[in-house]
Amino acid sequence: MHIAVAGNIGSGKTTLTELLSKHYGWETHYEDVDQNPYLNDFYEDMQRWSFNLQVYYLNSRFTQIQEIKQTDKMVIQDRTIYEDAFIFAPNLHSMGLMTTRDFENYFSLFSLIESFISAPDLLIYLRASVPTLVNQIQKRGRNYEESIRLDYLKRLNERYEAWISTYDKGKILIVDVDNNNYHENQEDLGKIIHAIDTEINGLF
Repeated sequence: MHIAVAGNIGSGKTTLTELLSKHYGWETHYEDVDQNPYLNDFYEDMQRWSFNLQVYYLNSRFTQIQEIKQTDKMVIQDRTIYEDAFIFAPNLHSMGLMTTRDFENYFSLFSLIESFISAPDLLIYLRASVPTLVNQIQKRGRNYEESIRLDYLKRLNERYEAWISTYDKGKILIVDVDNNNYHENQEDLGKIIHAIDTEINGLF
C-alpha cells in the first residue's frame, strides 16, 4: 500500500512521515532535499533554475513511484509527483519565473509520466496557514529557505487548496496543522492515526 503526505513548504510533511513510519513500521521515501543539486541555486535565482529544478523533481519522484510499485511493503512518501505539476511549476510560470515554453515542455513530460503511474491509496494533506508555515520554516533553519517570500507561500497555499478541492484520484485525509500539534502532542498524533486506521480499514 502507498500512503503519501502532501502539503506546502513548512507544513510538517517530513515530521509526520517520520512519526507515522515509526508507529506503523512503514518504509519511507523522503523528498530529496540534502542531495538536490539545484535547490540552493534555485532559491538564489528562481528564474534561471526553475525548469531544471522541476525536471529534477519529476525524475526523482517518478523513480520513487517505480520503487514503491515494486515492493510489497507498506510505504509512506513525503510529497507527491502531483504537487510539482499542479502547484509548484504552474506557480513559477504564473509568477514569470518559468517561461511558457519551459512550462509546456515540463507539463508534457509530466503528462507522459502520469500515464505510467497510479495514485497513492491514501493521500494525507497537511493544511496550514501562512503564519504557521513561516513559524515552522524558521524553526528548522535551513539557510536556503531564508529568502522565501510570504507572497510565494501564499500563492502556493492558494494552489494547494484549489488542487485538493478537485482531487479525485483516491482517498484523502485532511489534517488542519494550525489546530493539530502532532509533532509535540501525542494526543493530536493519536487523532491522525485513528483517522488513518479508519481510512485504511475502508480500503480492504
